Amino acid sequence: MANKIFQNATEALDGVLFDGMTIMAGGFGLCGIPENSIAAIHTAGVTDLTVISNNCGVDGFGLGILLDSKRIRKMISSYVGENKEFERQYIAGELELEFNPQGTLAERIRAGGAGIPGFYVKTGVGTIIAEGKPHKEFDGETYVMETGLKADVSIIKAWKSDTQGNLVFRKTARNFNPMMATAGKITVAEVEEIVELGELDPENIHTPGIYVQRVFAGKFEKRIEQRTVRQREDA
Repeated sequence: MANKIFQNATEALDGVLFDGMTIMAGGFGLCGIPENSIAAIHTAGVTDLTVISNNCGVDGFGLGILLDSKRIRKMISSYVGENKEFERQYIAGELELEFNPQGTLAERIRAGGAGIPGFYVKTGVGTIIAEGKPHKEFDGETYVMETGLKADVSIIKAWKSDTQGNLVFRKTARNFNPMMATAGKITVAEVEEIVELGELDPENIHTPGIYVQRVFAGKFEKRIEQRTVRQREDA
């Protein structure tokens, strides 16, 4: 069996990065993001990137570091409201943006991983999202065609992996990560723990190792986007 275990993000991404590539990056907000891989991509210096991700991190963290250094040419996203630099670059014409309804983005990624080139959906009909796209009627309702998405590399975050890349995600981090694992030519998974083959319950594996080529154990900050707490009452 092929060795899928690497020491760190730099080693795991060695030989797969190039200028102009398309990268899928898992996570929702800052939950379940592949923060080690993003940092390694920044250090590697690749540029002119198309990035497919629900959002673009925050200023100075996550995908925000690639945005700050202007490595990203185009974002294919759903929600980008937590990043002021994103707003500035887009308004200034420095960044391309392909907006998607969130469910449509998820399905485009799933379709790409399943080998489905296109599908029809009602969401977006009659809005700028649907402009220039084929329309078709089904049962008297109008639908717009969306295309599947694929990437040169998918970088994802999981909780545990065994030595063959079978993955288990934990709670909310099981967001865009599993479907992105299927849609990359190469999938690099960063995890909190690597166990021996056979230690994971087969019934609880979320992503089979056939979709994962490279795995490493990372260290994670797990930042919180917006910390909202109730004011303590005076004693």
